[in-house]
Amino acid sequence: MIITRDYTEALMRASRLQVMIFDIDGVMTDGGLNYDSNGETMKVFNSLDGHGLKMLTSAGVTLAIITGRQSNIVAKRATDLGITHIYQGIHNKGEAFDDLRMHLGRIPEDVFGHMGDDWPDLEVMKRIGFAVSPLNAHDEVKSRSHYVTRTLGGRGAVREVCDFILRAQKKYDNLLSQILA
Repeated sequence: MIITRDYTEALMRASRLQVMIFDIDGVMTDGGLNYDSNGETMKVFNSLDGHGLKMLTSAGVTLAIITGRQSNIVAKRATDLGITHIYQGIHNKGEAFDDLRMHLGRIPEDVFGHMGDDWPDLEVMKRIGFAVSPLNAHDEVKSRSHYVTRTLGGRGAVREVCDFILRAQKKYDNLLSQILA
């Protein structure tokens, strides 16, 4: 099993993040494709992941989605989470990344993070400052990640990385204390 190569380096990279990009299938979901009787794809999202994403936003991290599939369900989930940068049906994620960078004012690539699980994510992951993959990602993706979660995609991996980023940016304890106050 591939694990995080250098925990200290991963923390340093996460501490600089301004934008975090997520894939959907295999990251925010378990990667399974369930179809209803009309041929529509159904997806299951994890509520803990959703709360982690909201915490990242409240801490000032901009969120984006770049995914290869097109789905009204993804648009609805993004809206529920307040994610406005959504790229769906993307065959070349590098081009979508370039568009996102241009839209955000061409901020440096090293302040971006990306969480992906399969080969289409590699183009973006090799260009950004903090590459992440869930435990169940393809080995080629895990071997190129700065951080590999201990949890599976769709089963809390997104929350794990959100917490990791918040801790790296020294914002986790403050957010928790607001809840406990």
